[in-house]
Amino acid sequence: MGRSLAVLAITAALTVSCGSETAQPKAKAGGRSFTVAAAGDILIHPELVEQAAKDAEESGHGEAGLDFGPLLAGVKPVISKADLAICHMETPVGKPKGPFQGYPEFLVPPQILTTLKDVGYDTCSTASNHTFDHGLKAVRRTLNAMDEVGLGHTGSARTPEEAEQINIRDVNGVKVAHLAYSWESFLNPTPEKERWAFNRSSTDEIKKAEKRARAKGAEVVILSLHWGLEHYNEPSVPQLDMAQRITEETGVDLVIGHHSHVVQPIQKVNGTWIAYSLGNQVARHSSPTGLTEEGAIGWFEFRESADGWDVSARYRTTLVDVPPEVEPGEKAPKGAVVDHRVVDVQHALENPEGLSEDRIARYRLAEDRTRGFLYNRGAPGGDGLRQLSLHK
Repeated sequence: MGRSLAVLAITAALTVSCGSETAQPKAKAGGRSFTVAAAGDILIHPELVEQAAKDAEESGHGEAGLDFGPLLAGVKPVISKADLAICHMETPVGKPKGPFQGYPEFLVPPQILTTLKDVGYDTCSTASNHTFDHGLKAVRRTLNAMDEVGLGHTGSARTPEEAEQINIRDVNGVKVAHLAYSWESFLNPTPEKERWAFNRSSTDEIKKAEKRARAKGAEVVILSLHWGLEHYNEPSVPQLDMAQRITEETGVDLVIGHHSHVVQPIQKVNGTWIAYSLGNQVARHSSPTGLTEEGAIGWFEFRESADGWDVSARYRTTLVDVPPEVEPGEKAPKGAVVDHRVVDVQHALENPEGLSEDRIARYRLAEDRTRGFLYNRGAPGGDGLRQLSLHK
């Protein structure tokens, strides 16, 4: 009986998602528009550094023996298509030749930043529970490296003066501000004298930052939040409470969430889209769960209407291919994944030539499961969340 009801519920949700769309706000004559692509955590574990070394040896490209280009090439057609692409840079970077560290105190190759820029990212949030893994020196090194490759950033700062600045970008003639906040690590908290260098989650502080952004001319404000519980596919009560407060007490136009390392729902709250967690964009946890390899690229189209901004939401499922572990001297099964790669799942399923049945089944599982998690708070109904098609 319970199983039958669950099937009926899923069927109903999918039926609604294919039904008629809600009435659109009245368009503004000569109204502007732009698109935003956003994804989850960029978390470079040691296995991904090894992959970048292997790829550099084979390609002859990269810097200091590391090439992250092949790892992320699969999402470039989506990310580069957006007018504004936002990433979440989870960790500080070290020097090009290392040394590097993984969990729990990350220090990753700065070469990943060059690849993020090449993939099409314009700006990144840098507030996370790992921001201060190696202190203020590493924060400054990270932001310097992002400046060098042309990536914008928000959420951490090198000086008290920079901490007061607002990241505002011109996107198709629209001034768009990007803010970022996070809970703070208990392992490496920010020293009291350097508290200005890190944006701690606080609705009151977000309200103040939005006010500063509007005063500087921001017409749209996008907020990145590092929040929630790791490995839970449903938002926590504090997440839900904070989403309510932000959408009731601020004019923030879009909230992008991360930290859980798994996909959580996208939901419209009080008229504002909240992506509670987009999972991992790229990661290779020491014990992959399947869920930690799945992610989503959120795609949001802003259209100027007579009453402000109308925002529609789409998504694209991603998956990090993880090669099977084999003993020295043994060969991987025929058709198995050979390299770590971030896959555009929909593209892979539309172009399955050369893929084994097992890999096709894995991609279908990722697509179905991600859709289920994203839709779990009713967004495909009247709010119209759907999968993004690139064939328009």
